[in-house]
Amino acid sequence: MAGHSKFKNIMHRKGAQDKKRSNLFSKLSREITVAAKMGAPDPDMNPRLRLAINNAKAQSMPKDNIQRAIDKASGGDDENYEEVRYEGYGPGGSAIIVEALTDNRNRTATAVRTAFSKNGGNLGTEGSVAHGFERLGYIEYGPEAGDEDTVLEAAMEAGADDIESSEDGHVIWTAAEDLHGVSSSLETALGEAKDVKLAWKPNLTVELDEKNAGTLLKLIDALDDDDDVQTVWGNYEISDEVMEKLG
Repeated sequence: MAGHSKFKNIMHRKGAQDKKRSNLFSKLSREITVAAKMGAPDPDMNPRLRLAINNAKAQSMPKDNIQRAIDKASGGDDENYEEVRYEGYGPGGSAIIVEALTDNRNRTATAVRTAFSKNGGNLGTEGSVAHGFERLGYIEYGPEAGDEDTVLEAAMEAGADDIESSEDGHVIWTAAEDLHGVSSSLETALGEAKDVKLAWKPNLTVELDEKNAGTLLKLIDALDDDDDVQTVWGNYEISDEVMEKLG
């Protein structure tokens, strides 16, 4: 269990979040509502709901917003969200997985397809790129959680599979089915995590040059701006030098 995290280049949901708080809260609320509908409205009895609430708290989502999202699950409204996954190819041979919660598949599919086609990508069929990823549990802590040895010891004690540490913090990986148990143990040892979720981790990554990286970031921004899109995953890496050039 060792390594340095380059995952900040793979999971795109970071820097632009502060500028899109309303959009972010909408996505978080939708996930809470769906989690509450699919299981018990009590987070102690519903691991998915507990994770959704913890992620909302980590983004400073107000308690009233969280409670409204839970209440909406039993409010008898007509909205019936379903989970949808889209897969495709971005610039430079990158592979992209898009996870969405939607009440209108046609609307969401059209929006995702348009985002790909306008930004150097091609939407593929289900399974076209997922074979190059692993479905794993993802737990993120900031550097304030401790140094690499401290977090490594806590992760091993909790039963995690791997840890990647850098100056930006720590990413802890676990089997998908162990995510709830491992995250609960880590919360006892290290405090509340910044992010806990199921993730698509690429088996191999593709490093992009400045041109392809710029186009890819436009594609991801277009996808992330869509209310139905929850998370965008990819197998790309962008060097610090290229990111500086892109501003």
